[in-house]
Amino acid sequence: MKLENVSGILAVVGLVLIEGCAAPQPSPDLLAPTEAQMKIRSLQTRSFDLKDRQLAMRGVIAALQDLGFIIERANESLGLVTAARFAEPNFYDVVGVTVTVRSETESRMMIRANAIYNNKPIEDPKVYQNFFATLERALFVTQN
Repeated sequence: MKLENVSGILAVVGLVLIEGCAAPQPSPDLLAPTEAQMKIRSLQTRSFDLKDRQLAMRGVIAALQDLGFIIERANESLGLVTAARFAEPNFYDVVGVTVTVRSETESRMMIRANAIYNNKPIEDPKVYQNFFATLERALFVTQN
């Protein structure tokens, strides 16, 4: 084999290797929500006829405490509450929840709860239904 052919083959192999190491271009839909994410978001979110965000935050805190959670953080200006509790019957398991409260309209608040169990998202609709039922009772008591 001639030296010119070998160097040509080496150049082609080198280009193939370099091209193979190039980072793939991310899809433009990389951060677009999936259908499953939209479904879980609809389970996690409710709107309430409330004008006062402070009242909504107090209701969220009361509901979480009624459910046995310990409030870790509450930031009224961000409308954010984080809480955790040990799960039953295995008290070494932890359930964490983050609740956001934001104005949807002038007279409505949107509240979204996002729960995790041992760092895995909870997707069971009953968990969120239970939270929002407790929240409705807490808001009723808080308002009256």
